[in-house]
Amino acid sequence: MAVSLAYLSVVLIWSTTPLAIKWSGEGPGFLFGASARMAIGGCCVWLLLLLLRQRLPSDRKSLLAYAGAAIHIYGSMLAVYWGAQFIPSGWVAVIFGLTPMMTALMAAFWLGERGALLPRLTAYGLGIGGLFLMIESAAEVGPQSLKGIVGVLLSAFLQASSSIWVKRVHAPLPSLQLLGGGLALSVPAYLATWWVADGQWPQQVPSASLISIAYLGAVATTVGFACYFYVLKHLAATRVALITLATPVTALALGHLANREPVSIQVFAGAGLILFALFIHEFSGRRRGR
Repeated sequence: MAVSLAYLSVVLIWSTTPLAIKWSGEGPGFLFGASARMAIGGCCVWLLLLLLRQRLPSDRKSLLAYAGAAIHIYGSMLAVYWGAQFIPSGWVAVIFGLTPMMTALMAAFWLGERGALLPRLTAYGLGIGGLFLMIESAAEVGPQSLKGIVGVLLSAFLQASSSIWVKRVHAPLPSLQLLGGGLALSVPAYLATWWVADGQWPQQVPSASLISIAYLGAVATTVGFACYFYVLKHLAATRVALITLATPVTALALGHLANREPVSIQVFAGAGLILFALFIHEFSGRRRGR
């Protein structure tokens, strides 16, 4: 698979994920929605591995890589599911745009991915400024919204940590095996968390929630995570993190059209800053390549 195609696939899937996460938890609860999604995704991935006759290696390096992937699949996803209860779906993608800054700081320390400092700082500064413009465009933030912001910020931090962990371990695993191993650790953790914290089978699941759970499990988890780990193996962690700067624009538009979430002029200004930040980062990267 071409890296550019996998990268684009992750951008498109992650653009729809915040709204699907929002809908999947409305009715059955966020824990049931997250657990059902990962159980469906796990079954799909393990079936693919069985059909392709790929076994999950159990050497030390592979196990460490599975643990790093599980930080994203379990820790980051559980935090974002919890936080998505309290804020609009578009906010999830906006706040997740802080991931590149977190990843860049970790990558500079652990992976030596420093690159051209001034263009990169300029790009991140513009991107963060655009994100704050979007956040400020919302109505007055109440206590519940603050919970959502904290939850998504924690999720972004855990995702950045996971990408650095996987890159640092550098296990020679195909992305599907890495995803299968990460899900093997995460799915039991999800089911145990749901059983201890809730344990009640929902009496009724709205059709929007059911469709969202199925989409998140079969597409966002199976295809999206597989493409994400594939891209992570072939690109720098900081470059992969820029996906979270591209998705806020499309996620906010989708939330506005499909879920009637408000969009103001500040949102468009923030989107412009984010796109300009992406241009600066790409331009500086090509100049370094030449």
